[in-house]
Amino acid sequence: MTQLQDDVARSADAAALHAPVPTLLLELQTLLGALTATVTAATDRGRRPFRPGADWAPRLGELAYGVYLLADQTAVDVAEVVRATAERLAVQGERAKAADEAGWPFEA
Repeated sequence: MTQLQDDVARSADAAALHAPVPTLLLELQTLLGALTATVTAATDRGRRPFRPGADWAPRLGELAYGVYLLADQTAVDVAEVVRATAERLAVQGERAKAADEAGWPFEA
């Protein structure tokens, strides 16, 4: 467990934020919706480029906090699984590049 994950667990204990997994997932969905609404408004529904405003970082932080809280409730080491995912995606990317360089990127 990382220091960050430990900090989240301690703060959740102090604020009594622990909840069942389905409730945490609904909260994450709400937080993601708030981020989406922020981008939708800032870009005039995709008509303008997105430039993060002052409320972007705090909203993103709340979403990340929720992911860490969910991980704590389900005994997942977020840092470990994110590293494993990054490694897997890097390998997949390299394989895709190699297939493209061979001249035929499509599956047979």
